[in-house]
Amino acid sequence: MLPSFSSDNFSVSSLCKALMILALLLYLIFNSISNQYPNCPSTDFFPLPKKRAFPTKESSKANSIDSPTNISHLVFVLHGSERAWHHRKAYIESWWRPNVTRGYVYLDKAPTGDLVPWSKNSPPYKVSEDLTKLLRETRPRTPVIIRMVHGIMEVFRQENGNLRWLVMGDDDSIFFLDNIVDVLAKLDHTKYYYLGGQSEFILSNYWYSFSQGFGGGGFMLSAPLAKALAKDTENCLKRHSHLKSADQITMACIADIGVNLSPHKGLHQIDLRGDISGFLSSHPKSPILSVHHFDMVEPIFPSKDRFESTRHLLRAANVDQSRMMQQTICYHRQINWTFSISWGYSVHIYERIMPRSYIQNPIETFKKWIEKQRPPYYMFNTRLPSNDPCEAPHVFFFESIEKTPRNEIFTSYSRASRRGFPACSSNGNHTAEFISKIGVISPATKRKEMDRCECCDIVHLDGTKKKHRGMRYLRVILVHHNEVFLLVHRMATILQSLSRKSESSLQQQSAKRWIDVNVVTLFTWMAQRCIAELCTGSSEKPSISI
Repeated sequence: MLPSFSSDNFSVSSLCKALMILALLLYLIFNSISNQYPNCPSTDFFPLPKKRAFPTKESSKANSIDSPTNISHLVFVLHGSERAWHHRKAYIESWWRPNVTRGYVYLDKAPTGDLVPWSKNSPPYKVSEDLTKLLRETRPRTPVIIRMVHGIMEVFRQENGNLRWLVMGDDDSIFFLDNIVDVLAKLDHTKYYYLGGQSEFILSNYWYSFSQGFGGGGFMLSAPLAKALAKDTENCLKRHSHLKSADQITMACIADIGVNLSPHKGLHQIDLRGDISGFLSSHPKSPILSVHHFDMVEPIFPSKDRFESTRHLLRAANVDQSRMMQQTICYHRQINWTFSISWGYSVHIYERIMPRSYIQNPIETFKKWIEKQRPPYYMFNTRLPSNDPCEAPHVFFFESIEKTPRNEIFTSYSRASRRGFPACSSNGNHTAEFISKIGVISPATKRKEMDRCECCDIVHLDGTKKKHRGMRYLRVILVHHNEVFLLVHRMATILQSLSRKSESSLQQQSAKRWIDVNVVTLFTWMAQRCIAELCTGSSEKPSISI
């Protein structure tokens, strides 16, 4: 049962609803005009229904080749050891989809003990080929790195049918499958691509390479590149066996083919230690694809162990990966609070209006990968934890998720612990200590673009007095402000296209009588109010070009 919420004030969401109603009315009127007068064409934004063209044999054949990439086109290669798999398999089983995901975990020897019989929830395993002869010829620094690189050739021989992408990872890598498919579907799988993530720790990139994809965070090879790499693997291993790691050798072999790394900010090596909640709460504006090194960091949720944390994280991810950990920043201007939402993971409340550029920097709750090093440490800007009540956030972590009858997704976040500071005195002592839980309502539709951050509308409950089941709630509604911009642009385009027509026809003269500049002004004003209050915490109108 979801908590009921109310607001006595006219909220921003009311403005947006009114905007949508006006948009619908305009569309219906324009559609009616177009139907009555065929000479008045539809616009590109609201096309009229067209006759459906049935595919020919030739087009069906092309679609089978150029059909959208789906999960069946991906093959995962996970490197591990029999010894570590006894406890690390829980990481992989949290995201692996039996009979759906393709791939293997490569072990150094056959499983024993409680690994027999092999779990149906785990990827199929393979024991790496005997590379004794190759090891004698290459004499690598560490034999295991040869086994890991050679695995690319082994899996390509096994699984090259209908293969578009090869995804490499470790036995403690958490992958977000839907996001990976969406990212790869936007690329041409018939071309050469090497996608990977860099280390968060500057010196790791320096020691190995800034042009290397770190395999723990995962890297992706398009099928043509994987084929070329597999064809020359053993020769390449002989050329580059002096290098320090499997990832470095792979990078060198790919460079020999003439391909370089395309970095992706959603692949996370996690060369960090300790509490990484500050890092995960300020995720960059890219779909999250992976998280690595769970054994090296503290559990990411309070009161849960590492394996429980991964399963809990995937509860939200399995409902909507397109918003997973995407940071949304919004403001409650009446009491000057700032909200930072990492969807599916955490919510922070600041008792002061804070610039977005400041909130987007992760709080340095984590520690350096190598302790005895001089700064700079990280590949991104950070901010130190603060004892200032105006700068220290109230922290809430993801608790539950469910779909509502209104085709929305409701996620709840509960307070981790008391902040331990007084209220922000410079902001009128409006403390947030009374809040125990926060509910976030987001659309059930997948988020398709990430060119801008989403915004949100804060609904405060009856001042500070209302409770639900003994808990004090706030409700937050996510709104993608690009939809508002797009709506204004579409409406203005329709109005302009109609008004510029020759005045000779009756329908155009009739249209011009109701297409008045006041309508455009009203749309623009409502969009400006909606965007300004949701996204900037300001009542000033931003400029909108139409």
